[in-house]
Amino acid sequence: MLAGRRTGQSPGFVCDARDGRIGVLAEGCGPTGGGDVVVKGTDRIQDPWGARTPYGPGAPWPTRTDTHLASGLTEDDVDRWVPSASLLHSNGDAMDIAVRDGRIVGVRGRAGDRVNRGRLGPKDLYGWQANHSPDRLTRPLVREGGRLVETDWDTALDRIVTRSRELLEEQGPGAVGFYTTGQLFLEEYYTLAVLARAGIGTNHLDGNTRLCTATAAEALKQTFACDGQPGSYEDVDHADTIALFGHNMAETQTVLWARVLDRLAGPAPPTLLCVDPRRTHVARQAHLHLDPRPGTNVALLNALLHEVIRTDRIDRAYIGRHTVGFEELAAAVEQCTPKWAAEICDVPAADIEHAAEMLGSAKRLMSTVLQGVYQSHQATAAAVQVNNLHLVRGMLGRPGCGLLQMNGQPSAENTRECGADGDLPGFRNWQNDTHVADLARIWNVAPERIPHYAPPTHAMQIFRNAEQGSLRMLWITGSNPAVSLPELSRIRAILAQERLFVVVQDLFPTETAQWADVVLPAATWGEKTGTVTNADRTVHLSEKAVDPPGEARADLDIFLAYAARMDFRDKDGGPLITWHDPESAFAAWQRCSAGRPCDYTGLSYDRLREAGGVQWPCTAGAPDGTARLYTDGITFAAPDTCESYGKDLVTGAAVEPVEYRSLNPDGKAVIKAAEYLPPHEEASAEYPLQLITGRTVHHFHTRTKTGRVPELNAAAPDVWAELSPSEASRQGLSDGDLVQITTPRGAVRARLRTTVMRDGTVFLPFHYGYWDTPEGHRPPDGGAGRAANETTVTDWDPVSRQPLFKTAAARVTLVARRSPGTGATGSGTTGAEATGTPEGSRT
Repeated sequence: MLAGRRTGQSPGFVCDARDGRIGVLAEGCGPTGGGDVVVKGTDRIQDPWGARTPYGPGAPWPTRTDTHLASGLTEDDVDRWVPSASLLHSNGDAMDIAVRDGRIVGVRGRAGDRVNRGRLGPKDLYGWQANHSPDRLTRPLVREGGRLVETDWDTALDRIVTRSRELLEEQGPGAVGFYTTGQLFLEEYYTLAVLARAGIGTNHLDGNTRLCTATAAEALKQTFACDGQPGSYEDVDHADTIALFGHNMAETQTVLWARVLDRLAGPAPPTLLCVDPRRTHVARQAHLHLDPRPGTNVALLNALLHEVIRTDRIDRAYIGRHTVGFEELAAAVEQCTPKWAAEICDVPAADIEHAAEMLGSAKRLMSTVLQGVYQSHQATAAAVQVNNLHLVRGMLGRPGCGLLQMNGQPSAENTRECGADGDLPGFRNWQNDTHVADLARIWNVAPERIPHYAPPTHAMQIFRNAEQGSLRMLWITGSNPAVSLPELSRIRAILAQERLFVVVQDLFPTETAQWADVVLPAATWGEKTGTVTNADRTVHLSEKAVDPPGEARADLDIFLAYAARMDFRDKDGGPLITWHDPESAFAAWQRCSAGRPCDYTGLSYDRLREAGGVQWPCTAGAPDGTARLYTDGITFAAPDTCESYGKDLVTGAAVEPVEYRSLNPDGKAVIKAAEYLPPHEEASAEYPLQLITGRTVHHFHTRTKTGRVPELNAAAPDVWAELSPSEASRQGLSDGDLVQITTPRGAVRARLRTTVMRDGTVFLPFHYGYWDTPEGHRPPDGGAGRAANETTVTDWDPVSRQPLFKTAAARVTLVARRSPGTGATGSGTTGAEATGTPEGSRT
């Protein structure tokens, strides 16, 4: 029995301990290969990236097969290996699941796969153990007398269907909303999109990808008029310069970082630029590290563009053939000198000039962007300026000239392309009536059945609608907004409303589940079949290896059961959803994707079983997939085919079709300038510091899975706070002190760690909720908790509508001195500093 939403209590959980050591088979170690090397007992908690396999430019990345099995088992003890891909980050590492006696007992990297060449990161290696956690949800729960009690599937689904029909009758489709995730399979997202858009008819469908990848999608749409990553992971193999903008790749995509480390260790290594306010492992390996003041990314990037243009390190022929808007950009950044930016960003002007020279002199430039840009002030405007750097330098469509607006979640790309994130499926344009009619033809419904009277509702507005009372039912799938959304006291108040009917579909009794009226137990990775597409458009098939526990069901089966009970019909009176299993759902998606940028028509389950990862678009004309987009001009920016006409980078107002046709009649890339604007919430006498939140290598999102894995939990068991040594000294604080971080919205208590980072800034990892506290319950509103989002602001980027988690003003005060024998974080090791990496820099 799960306690009621009014009490805030929760069940605890326990984990069975397992051996934390793994075996690593490293093939061809060294620049030229040289046989197999077996490394036994490697501790991948302390060394997340594993052994080096150096290689030079243009050479294939050597293989290295990582394996982790349950204690005492060898590969000879495995009954069968089942193909899958990672579901605890966005890299898309291919792996095989080890099964013994109907139970998952380990994983092995797939050496032949293009993404990882056999490597696995810590979350891959150990994360499978979460499937066996004793607190898995195994039966549906419904609320009775203020408490959640077990029931059967018929009762649970009947309650959801009854409430859905009541609200449709009373208020219409706008009363119902869906909030999903970046961790389902393509087939499940597509089914959800169809039942929400054409079944219910609601505009209120978005994912928690709004928190991590919305700016990636929007930045690509602003520049190329369509989503879709231009680059490929293989660009690491060819680049002579790699720039990471707000992307702590070492902790968020460990295998991709291993690829970079192998290039750095090989002959003719690339030059590495890191932009991050913290001295992360990436920063320590970089040839140049810029640590701008949080919220000033646009100023820094404008200065970089200023220098590249001033020194004439631009490709004028490429600009003329493939872009519009260059003259406006040149005029906008003319006064944005390194000296000007240095005053705003608190970065030496000489370093900005050095960075511009690195970027301007590159022959093959690869850039990646992530949360340091996406979750900060002027998110889309800043990400677009990285696009502009590649456009003015002509660095697209060739090996090593890669641009990756990265994702944070494993299947965030699927959320976007299937239309479960605030877009229409197949990268169709909601402002284009022809696109809507085409989608209606595929679904066999009238075009007016698909809501397109306004932009699809983004997640922050969905929760505001619930707060204001117009949205009365919210179905939350695979997400934990009671920990991950900003200003948690507000989110708790929204979820606690009696008038809001909350459905939670998940694996565990999460913090969000305590507020639900119905909880549905879901199957997860290894317990169901489907496809997952990573950040560089690589599609993998993940097959069912074992049965889910108890009565848990695959998310696809749950959606299909709901659609059948709701009796959704097409315009001819037939069933709206005609598929019945993952493979038939995939076939339906192929029909929807045909002719669109994310074309899957050349793929099939059998093809994926044979080939492993394949990058879309994959068609009859490109049967092996497509490594890079824009190899011969800009493909989907023409007014009649584009996904988006763009937005104003300051206000977020949509560009009208007639404006876009006038600006870009020939469908070129759009170079958009952005003026730097100060952050909305700046430091003050009362709140003198800037708070930024982020991630650690050992956890994923709100620790729903990784917190239940012994090795990962032990590596980072509790929240901590970071200050620079000088900042801590100014406040009389020391490592291990218990401190309180307070903002105008709330407070967090954490152990202090001093580390190299910019003064005036405090860092908190965002993974930690309140149910895994010793007391097992949430803090009283207004009191100090351990979830970083108790403190963050309800504010979002005007273009991508992504929340701003890196802009809060804060203060840090002492609660209690460190007790003798207490570690810097109070218990265990955490974060990048726990990885045993050297402090030495590559400079």
